Amino acid sequence: MRASCRRLFSVSAVTLRLKPLHPRVATFTTKTMALHPAQDGAKLIFAPAGASADPSVPGQAAQFLKAETRGGLRRSDLDPDSPITQFHKWFTEACQPETGISHPETCTLSTAQLPSGRVSSRMVYMKELDPKGFVIYSNFGTSGKARDLFGSEDGSSTGNPWASLVFWWEPLERQVRVEGRAERLTREESQAYFDTRVRGSRLGAWSSKQSAVLHPDPADPDDDGRRQLDKWVKESEQRFEGEEKIPVPEFWGGLRIVPERVEFWQGRQNRLHDRFVYDRVHQDGGEDKWTLERLSP
Repeated sequence: MRASCRRLFSVSAVTLRLKPLHPRVATFTTKTMALHPAQDGAKLIFAPAGASADPSVPGQAAQFLKAETRGGLRRSDLDPDSPITQFHKWFTEACQPETGISHPETCTLSTAQLPSGRVSSRMVYMKELDPKGFVIYSNFGTSGKARDLFGSEDGSSTGNPWASLVFWWEPLERQVRVEGRAERLTREESQAYFDTRVRGSRLGAWSSKQSAVLHPDPADPDDDGRRQLDKWVKESEQRFEGEEKIPVPEFWGGLRIVPERVEFWQGRQNRLHDRFVYDRVHQDGGEDKWTLERLSP
């Protein structure tokens, strides 16, 4: 993995100049987003602006053309047996320097709280891929994702192990959608990854009560709550002073999304995208199989 491989607008328009990240990546044209004057009930952002003298008049959205010269994505391009194998192939391509994708491991993790059904999403890094699934690391004591996945003590969330991941690699005009059940990694597995983090990040994991409200110090008018976090960090520094081997916290560790469905999406012209989905078929007493089907865009 590289890198780890590793106001609402009240003006009438704003121009976004998108430059290529690498000479071999197709050049993006200058786009202007139509921004509407702020007023009750009015759209503040709407589509890309067109060639009209009035910048608030929407134009046409850009096309997805990267795959057109090779005929798009076909069933024969995909691994017939495993979405994990196919994901590894696409991820390897996304890691290549010429793509200009700095963090291909970035993805959106979505969870849903029960019984309310309320969904929440956040950006995370996928840190591991193994035959079982996709692994991220985080706080599972006080975080919102812990509440959604494992329930809460006050009963407001009963726990819902279903989660989804979305990877978006814009220079390749590709996305991958993963749906599955979440399971915690063992303490030993989490410790192995935890040991690779810089000391400050390991102390940070001990210090932060993720998603807890940080209250300002009433004696300091300039404090917005950050002082409380800094205090927790100092306490962790004192606790592990002189120790290089820091244990992984009980409330922190790895989470594996074991996929039940994985979709591979390739952008195509006129929004007629290529979509292929793998669905797991459970086998009694045997190895699970996967079906592979094309979906309508």
